[in-house]
Amino acid sequence: MKIKLATRYGFCFGVKRAIKIAENTQNASTIGPLIHNNEEINRLRENFNVKTLHDISEAKGVDKAIIRTHGIPKHDLEKLIQSNTEVINATCPYVTKPQEICEKMSKEGYEIVIFGDANHPEVKGVESYAIHGAYVVQSVLELEQIKFKKGKIAVVSQTTRKVSEFLEITSHLITRYKEVRVFNTICNATFENQDAARELAQEADVVIVIGGKNSSNTKQLHSICKEYCEDSFLVESEKDLEPSWFVGKTLCGVTAGASTPDWIIEKIIGKISEIKV
Repeated sequence: MKIKLATRYGFCFGVKRAIKIAENTQNASTIGPLIHNNEEINRLRENFNVKTLHDISEAKGVDKAIIRTHGIPKHDLEKLIQSNTEVINATCPYVTKPQEICEKMSKEGYEIVIFGDANHPEVKGVESYAIHGAYVVQSVLELEQIKFKKGKIAVVSQTTRKVSEFLEITSHLITRYKEVRVFNTICNATFENQDAARELAQEADVVIVIGGKNSSNTKQLHSICKEYCEDSFLVESEKDLEPSWFVGKTLCGVTAGASTPDWIIEKIIGKISEIKV
């Protein structure tokens, strides 16, 4: 069985930057997981003494706090800055952008729509910058339930969502309201990784998507691969691999989410190559 990697996969700019910040800082605590990859979080804890706090309530007495790549709510950040804790901001610049847009457009009187998962830390952080609150939706159906008061709407997206689904949201709004400002805040790495995954899945007869099972961008990659290759599987480590997935297969495609380090990808590819089919 042949193994083929996607043309674009793995660590994005924001994650690389955050990992370097954590390694250089050392002996620090992150507010929430720095990235959505448990294996890499464990490596940072064991090798650089970078601990993970569940939320800001645990930060009392912490000397150095690193803000996760997904960001944190504005009021939590302000509280940390006002404390005696040294704050190192590792929020991805692509995540900072929708935060800034939400704050600016809500000040200008626009109602804010965020396309994304309301329970995702990135979205919670972005939503906190909308002065009068925001509507968080994942589908046109959810959008149809909203009664907008002003008809002036600004739309942003969670950085890791599917482009096609964002277009559905924006098209629905544009055809129904007089003034709609659309800000494409899906990051470039997401575009490129999704396109590469789509291309690979059309060629392979089994696809392994590597990344954290709580990672939004990895789940989006898996969803895209499933559209074109039914035998697409999401794994966090080599322990998740099932030999039965590869029986009778000739080409195994491999891609990885933006929070997946090369060392995990290499371990999993090594394990796949050992499987007898």
